[in-house]
Amino acid sequence: MPLASPCKYISLQVSNLHLPRILCLHGGGVNASIFKVQTRVLVFRLSKYFRFIFVEAPFISDPDPAIVPIYGDQGPFRRWMRWLPHHPELDIATMTSETRRVLVSAMDQDDDDAGGFGPWVGLLGFSQGAKVAASVLYTQQLLRDKLGEHEAAAWLTSTADPDAQPSRTFQFAVVMAGRAPLVTLDPRLAPPFGVVDMSHSSPEFVGAPEGLPREGPHLLHARTIHVHGMQDPALRLHRLMYDRYCAPGTATLVEWEGGHRLPFKTEDVEPVTSEIIDLARELGIIKDDDDE
Repeated sequence: MPLASPCKYISLQVSNLHLPRILCLHGGGVNASIFKVQTRVLVFRLSKYFRFIFVEAPFISDPDPAIVPIYGDQGPFRRWMRWLPHHPELDIATMTSETRRVLVSAMDQDDDDAGGFGPWVGLLGFSQGAKVAASVLYTQQLLRDKLGEHEAAAWLTSTADPDAQPSRTFQFAVVMAGRAPLVTLDPRLAPPFGVVDMSHSSPEFVGAPEGLPREGPHLLHARTIHVHGMQDPALRLHRLMYDRYCAPGTATLVEWEGGHRLPFKTEDVEPVTSEIIDLARELGIIKDDDDE
C-alpha cells in the first residue's frame, strides 16, 4: 500500500521559528495541503501566537465526497484509519507504527530542516484527524501511567534520549468534529473498556454505549477544546467524545451553526480562536507580553 511522505507542508516563515508549535491533522479522504487551505482563517488569526505544522496521514484513501467539487483534482488523498468498507484491514502494529512515523517525521523536519525551535504544545485536528489528535494525548497519558514518564516522553522522539529534542509531550488538543471513541496508538497498550485500537473503522462506535461511566481509565485528562457543528450528522458521537471521554473540568465546548466542515467565517472562527488563546494563557504557553 502506498504510504505518504511524512510532511507535505511546513511553514517556512523565519519570523515564527520561535513560536510554540501546533501539529495539524487533516480528516480522512483529504490531505495536508487541502487542510491548510481549510484552516487558513483560523491559522491567520492565531499566527501571532503559534507556528502550525501540517502532517500528511500515512495511508492512501478515496477522497471525501464532500470535498470533490472543489478539491477533487488535488490528490492523492490520505487517511489515518479505515473509514470505508473496502479499505483493507491492517494489523495494529502497522497502523500504529505508520501513524507514529508520520508524526515524528513531521516534527523532525520542522526541527532539523525548517529550523523551528519553539516548544511542541498542541494538536489541532478535524474529523478523523480530531480523533487521532485526542488519541495522541490519550496515548501519552496511558504510556505515562503504565510505563512511566520516560516512555511517554520518548514515544514521539527520534533519538534515544528524549531530552535531546524539544519536548514532544503535548499539553492540549483542538478537537473539531471528532467522534468517540478514543483510540490507543501504541501496540503495547491494551485499550480500556470503551476505547478501541487502530484496526477499527473510524466511523464505528465500538465498545460502549452512551452509558459509559464518567470516571475510569477511558478518560482523557489533558485539556481539550471541542468544536461542534450543530448540523453535523455525526453530532451525537462528537458529543460523546466531549461528554464521556474527557475528565470533568478539562474540556471546553464551542458550538456553531454548521455541518461537517470547518468554520471559516469570522463570526464562527472567532469563538474558537478566543478559546485557544485563553487556554494557552492558562497553561502558560502565551505570556502577557506576547500581545505587544
